[in-house]
Amino acid sequence: MTFRTDFTELFSLNHPIALAPMGGASGGALAAAVSNAGGLGLIGGGRADRDWLERELAIAATRAQRPWGIGFQSWATEVATIERALTFQPSAIMLSFGDPRQLAAPVRSAGVTLIVQATDLTEARQAMEVGADIVVAQGTEAGGHGGGRSTLPFVPAVVDLVAPAPVLAAGGIADGRGLAAALALGAAGALIGTRFLVAFEALVEPSVAKAIIDAAGEDTERSRVSDIARGSTWPARYPARTLRNSFFDRWYGREDLLAADSAAQQAYQDAVASGDLPPEPIWASEAIDLITEPASAADIVAGLSAQAQAALSAIISTP
Repeated sequence: MTFRTDFTELFSLNHPIALAPMGGASGGALAAAVSNAGGLGLIGGGRADRDWLERELAIAATRAQRPWGIGFQSWATEVATIERALTFQPSAIMLSFGDPRQLAAPVRSAGVTLIVQATDLTEARQAMEVGADIVVAQGTEAGGHGGGRSTLPFVPAVVDLVAPAPVLAAGGIADGRGLAAALALGAAGALIGTRFLVAFEALVEPSVAKAIIDAAGEDTERSRVSDIARGSTWPARYPARTLRNSFFDRWYGREDLLAADSAAQQAYQDAVASGDLPPEPIWASEAIDLITEPASAADIVAGLSAQAQAALSAIISTP
């Protein structure tokens, strides 16, 4: 079975798989590896400093032999950063979290494919208003920051709303069965993040990959605890799914109290400094039960696609 969807046709891909642009983790090497394997690799521009971004963009531009792109956080990115990224000639730019209108203009002017992520139907409508070529429907099962809609009912609602624009499903997709389910829901592919955190090319510490492999979905939770403790300025409307830890459990559900407790925030910083807590939260999808071993990005892409094909074939052939 060969996958042919509006998404794969747009970029001449072999597989309906896109790498989520995870800030700090989806660097140029990982994006290039996913693209060269027949998916769409996206660098996680996030709020990275200019030097980091320049280096990773150069790596992708040099190594990628097929289409690749970059993703940015709309609420924290300036137009000048988008314009600079465009000089590296990416095939796509993805905008997430916040109003994309100002940032979308230079992307559209450059004729580059515009991908806009939505966490609710209002954001999906806004994506179409700014001329998105592709809309990502992100469910709350996703690792990292996001909204409150569950992937299963949210994806088809977005598919119906933005048709005929292709939709990528995101959130809780970590194996080929999830990819097959996304396609069955009407999506043209899947944007996958946490599964690629254990790719050899990902810019993460080995301890992070090990924690993801060892943990279960029940060990993740979505809240603002990590952002408040770090003094992060992430918009409150986008809490983050992370692996829980002792500090998290102490303050989960008490975020307002934590925000007013400078001593507790300092205790968090002290725990990070002493090595008792990781310097960054471990962003993790609820689907980490399905992630059991590290692998190369190419093997992950091939495995996801093969498993999806097997899952769909089994359904079709069932009497």
